[in-house]
Amino acid sequence: MKKNEVPQDDSPLKRKNINEMVYAVDDDGKFVSVQSSGWEAKTVVQHENLEVLDQRIQQALNDVKAGNVSPIVYFMELKRMDWQTLAGYVDKWTFFVKRHAKPNVFKNLNTKTLQKYADVFGISLTDLQNFKG
Repeated sequence: MKKNEVPQDDSPLKRKNINEMVYAVDDDGKFVSVQSSGWEAKTVVQHENLEVLDQRIQQALNDVKAGNVSPIVYFMELKRMDWQTLAGYVDKWTFFVKRHAKPNVFKNLNTKTLQKYADVFGISLTDLQNFKG
């Protein structure tokens, strides 16, 4: 793509006054970095991804309310983490983090473990313990 052909479409980035760097070919045929405020195809994909993430958050909230999972699942989705990422942050094996997602296991976790989760999620221990959805 040539330097003057780099898309400058309306996007969530443009609305936040953020540009991303892309590479293009200048008039001399050399690669140069160029700022782009958006690209329609990329914007469509970003919106679809955000919709999927919002659906996952809503499903996790519904599952917490129904008593199927612990609040850990909701906050993990809200913070856009997966099991392995969360396990790394709380310094536990993924197996244990998945166990902690079970309501009957969660309610028996000690304060130290719950505080690790609360710190990772950026919430208070009380908010984590008392979260009902």
